[in-house]
Amino acid sequence: MRLPRSTHPYLALRMRLAHHALLQFIASLTSSVEIFLLLAGPVLLGLLSVMALPGLMAPTLPWPTALGLLGAQTLLTSLPAWLLRKRLLPGPITAWLRQLPVPPRLRWQADALVAGMLMLPLGLAYAISIAVWLVQSPAWLHAVLAPGIAINLAVWLLAWLLSTCILSLRMRAPRPVQQAQEQTTSVYVPHTPRWRTVFLWRRLFWLPFWRNENVTGMQQSLLLAGTVASMLAWLLRVPVVPGPLLGLLASASLVILTDRGDKAVREQIAVLRPSLDAWPIASKPLTVLACAFSLLPGLVVLLAAGFVLHWADASALQRRVPLVYAVVSAICLLAIAGLPRLTARGRVALVVFSILALSAIGSELWN
Repeated sequence: MRLPRSTHPYLALRMRLAHHALLQFIASLTSSVEIFLLLAGPVLLGLLSVMALPGLMAPTLPWPTALGLLGAQTLLTSLPAWLLRKRLLPGPITAWLRQLPVPPRLRWQADALVAGMLMLPLGLAYAISIAVWLVQSPAWLHAVLAPGIAINLAVWLLAWLLSTCILSLRMRAPRPVQQAQEQTTSVYVPHTPRWRTVFLWRRLFWLPFWRNENVTGMQQSLLLAGTVASMLAWLLRVPVVPGPLLGLLASASLVILTDRGDKAVREQIAVLRPSLDAWPIASKPLTVLACAFSLLPGLVVLLAAGFVLHWADASALQRRVPLVYAVVSAICLLAIAGLPRLTARGRVALVVFSILALSAIGSELWN
């Protein structure tokens, strides 16, 4: 995006920083995008066509359902700004930008322009989605075409505004650290924890994922909640969304939950490796425990899905498809967490193949 020569230097600087950050992000996803487009091209086109569907269907739904659906669509559309905020505004650069003598209005304009860089591809995706539905031309679309397009435009503008607010909050100065209250001195008596490996895991892996600017704990919590919700919607046959799409969403959430958790643990192990090698402790049980705990949420979701399936349709467990799905899911999750020497491209291939295999098996679950 080329700016006119009369543009304020601060706006030009922010746009150049954002452009550089997005180029780095795209370069880091090159291998992943190649494999994803090769294996999941038709699925990607199907998901792309679904983007505008909530806005097109909103006039035909009751207003509470329509508002909830459009609110979720707005949050999902603004999700890239939340996920990329640290790339667009890294900590040291953000601290330096805060010191510049720039008025708040100009800062807001810069945030809006940077958010617009993220929203332009999404706007193109919305246009392609609406074009797909125009080509399909179902009977229900003719009566709601004009308001549906207007609603999608309003959702896109709201997502742009929300993305701007996300970047503006990122630019706000942090709160001053409150001075710690004086504490009475006490004699520290060192003692060996009863469960030392679990104690070290909590100190070195659990607590760092929730402190400072590390969002791994919150990210995994949201992924777990999304996995549980999509799995329940799929097993309980929610009528609003097609069953195959729910199956794909549930399988993808399950695999991504394990992949992101294992990747976070591997990165933390790499950071702690020099310290672990220097300490007089056996680090192997600690790292194995950390990797096992990253696998635990996915296995718990699978176990809970079995109970839900038995409660919803006891006869379904008598067929082989649920058992095959559970076994293949467990194998895929174990492969993701148990093969640390895979290259980045091999890991992406394993994740994509796992999602496609589980989606293919899951599509037979309700047939």
